[in-house]
Amino acid sequence: MMLPKKPLVGIIMGSSSDSKIMHNAAKILDDFGIIHEDQIVSAHRTPTRLEEYAKHAEKNQFRVIIAGAGGSAHLPGMIASHTIIPVIGVPIMVYNDKSDKKSEFKFSAFGGMDSLLSIVEMPNGSPVATVGVNKAANAGLYAAKILAAEFTELKSKLKRFKEKQHQSVLAESDDLKKNGLSKFVQKKFK
Repeated sequence: MMLPKKPLVGIIMGSSSDSKIMHNAAKILDDFGIIHEDQIVSAHRTPTRLEEYAKHAEKNQFRVIIAGAGGSAHLPGMIASHTIIPVIGVPIMVYNDKSDKKSEFKFSAFGGMDSLLSIVEMPNGSPVATVGVNKAANAGLYAAKILAAEFTELKSKLKRFKEKQHQSVLAESDDLKKNGLSKFVQKKFK
């Protein structure tokens, strides 16, 4: 079955500052030709919007929701409690404090562990698949894998992706072996 020309994945985040991390999920989905819809939905500041979004996602037949949040990170769990659509949580460590100094970034008090534990420790009955801190790209890949069960064209794209990764590691290993560790490091991490 071919991918439809409508959103299959919803990407939501608790704040606009989360977009710095969450865009990596969108990039992966774009690379695989998966249409997604992206929104800001705060579990704490817009709780009624969160429930409306869950209904919207079900009405529009989204197959997966990727939800990113920092701090107490309730968004992934709360959206999972309102829908039967699989939710992938992205714990976020880096966020902008919305000060006038846009170049300065703050870090969560617990280095993202607060977000990770808030998402991964959901009670029985409201599961959320969880990727590592700031690993939105992995959430995008996991969504593609979920969709591959229904849309066969994604299976071949995922296999090509894995083969490209494999070849990349072999090429780097050859370069390391040929030039030695010191030169390899100087070239790679200039």
